[in-house]
Amino acid sequence: MAETFLYLTLGTGDLPRATRFYDAALAPLGLVRRATEQTEVGYGLPGDVTTRLWITLPFDGRPATPGNGTMPALLAPSRAAVEAFHAAALAHGGSDEGAPGLRPYGPGFFAAYVRDPDGNKLSAVHLDRP
Repeated sequence: MAETFLYLTLGTGDLPRATRFYDAALAPLGLVRRATEQTEVGYGLPGDVTTRLWITLPFDGRPATPGNGTMPALLAPSRAAVEAFHAAALAHGGSDEGAPGLRPYGPGFFAAYVRDPDGNKLSAVHLDRP
């Protein structure tokens, strides 16, 4: 995740279920759980100075809802990692929103799209760079 990006939060209605999903789906991307709190879990790169992705019960106590048009795109170190992310997401309660493959967003833009068990849309992207 880029240095200019501080953090992102995604809501959940079932933190244990979301934790199982994100532990599995983010591992192929090199992201690890860096924080476990009563109302949230946080993920980031092992050597990063901060936790960049938080999965949280909504602060206001109302039900979590996915944002229409909201989608974090997470960098993947390889095409194989994109494929592993997609497979792990589907095996842990996620749903398919686009199988791994090249996309027309630029040369070498290899991506997969999923929804987590709460309906939040995510993508993993590997950029083949010359």
